[in-house]
Amino acid sequence: MEETGSAARAASGDASPSDMDLVASHPRWYHTMDLGNGVVTPGWFDLRPIIDDLPWPDVAGKRCLDVGPYDGFIAFELERRGAREVLAADISDWSGWDWPLRRREIGPRIMAQAAEPDPGAGLKLAKRMLGSDVERIEVNVYDLDPDRIGTFDVVTCGSLMLHLRDPVRALEAIRSVCAGCLLSAEQIDLALTVLRPRTPSGRFRAGDRCQWWIPNAAGHQALVRSAGFRVLERTRPYTNRFGVAHPPRTHRDRGWQIASRLFAGGAGVPHSALLAEPQPIETEIPD
Repeated sequence: MEETGSAARAASGDASPSDMDLVASHPRWYHTMDLGNGVVTPGWFDLRPIIDDLPWPDVAGKRCLDVGPYDGFIAFELERRGAREVLAADISDWSGWDWPLRRREIGPRIMAQAAEPDPGAGLKLAKRMLGSDVERIEVNVYDLDPDRIGTFDVVTCGSLMLHLRDPVRALEAIRSVCAGCLLSAEQIDLALTVLRPRTPSGRFRAGDRCQWWIPNAAGHQALVRSAGFRVLERTRPYTNRFGVAHPPRTHRDRGWQIASRLFAGGAGVPHSALLAEPQPIETEIPD
């Protein structure tokens, strides 16, 4: 594989104390990322233990899109795996999130204070330190349009549907720019996955903390299928592990974390991942 992105950065040997200072000065890292030469971001979540277990398609030489990248861990992984071009589609304005009505005014202000005014700053800093060619584009998932950004051989989307009022609409927009495969990795309700493994179901959080829907694993598959995809491969439940910056869990979470270890392989937030491809759209009325 050609040495690009993080591999090239790690080989350059030009890390400096200022790099460490820049990482430390960033208000909140969502992803734990190795930026080379001992520089690791203190993220809320560490996807490194599970990244190779996802149902990856071959991305070498492909045009790829990562939807909702935040700090860009998956986007940089696409590049590391040899993608020819990687675009990372996100929005920079906290007010563009799907806030519930009661928090629509105050929510963006709270996030601006807790994190920073620009949600894309972590990706931009990591990109510079990695020497990456990932291009961040400003577009809401609902507004993905092939006339605007073209189509992609591989599209990835992780831990985003939870935060959307209309995940099916978002997945349909993703389908419109997906010419090959979709790798979808989403938070799931572990209890409902264990109790109802074949029946699509889930919990409705009504926008609490900008969280709307948490399906079980069967519900995750049903959402993707409803948007016009055929599921090719899927994983067993797994967890996105907590990073060093994640707030400590309370004693009330103890039972939930024990269940995560038993049924999803470790302490963290339960997820499922699947690989899918667009199905043809029916245009003729059957006889």
